[in-house]
Amino acid sequence: MPLPEFNNKGELPEGLHRATIDKVITRFGIGTTQRQHVATRLTRIYNLAKATGKLQRFIIFGSFITDKPVPNDVDIVLVMHDDFVLNAFDEVTRKLFDHTQAASEFGASIFWIRPSMVLLESLSQFINHWGIKRDGTYRGIVEVKV
Repeated sequence: MPLPEFNNKGELPEGLHRATIDKVITRFGIGTTQRQHVATRLTRIYNLAKATGKLQRFIIFGSFITDKPVPNDVDIVLVMHDDFVLNAFDEVTRKLFDHTQAASEFGASIFWIRPSMVLLESLSQFINHWGIKRDGTYRGIVEVKV
C-alpha cells in the first residue's frame, strides 16, 4: 500500500503508515539537496541497524516525513529484540545507540528500546506516542518494513 498524501499541514495523516525503505527514500528523499543528504543518512542508519540482526521495528517521525523542503535531520526510533546486546557490535554501530553520538556521526536523532523496557504501556502505545507533536496534536509516522 502506498504512503498517503500529505494533509493541509504538509504532514502525513495521523497514524502509523508502513513502507519499505525504498519507498520511503523515493517519497521523501527527493527534491532539495538537503532531502537527498538526509535520505542518504537514513539509508546508512537503516542498513547498520538491520545488519545487527536484532532490529525488530524501525520508526521514522519528524520533519523528514513532511513536505518541509529542508529537514534538519531524521528522527528515528529503533526497536531492538530483547536479546540485543550493544557491546556485541563495532564502534560505529554502537554510535547509533547513543543519542549524542548518533546526532554527531549520522545527523539523526535516534532513540532506541527493547520491548521488555516498555514498563507502563504496550509497545504499540509507545510507538504511537511518537506521533504526538510538541503542541499536543497528532501527525503520521512511518514504520519501515524490516
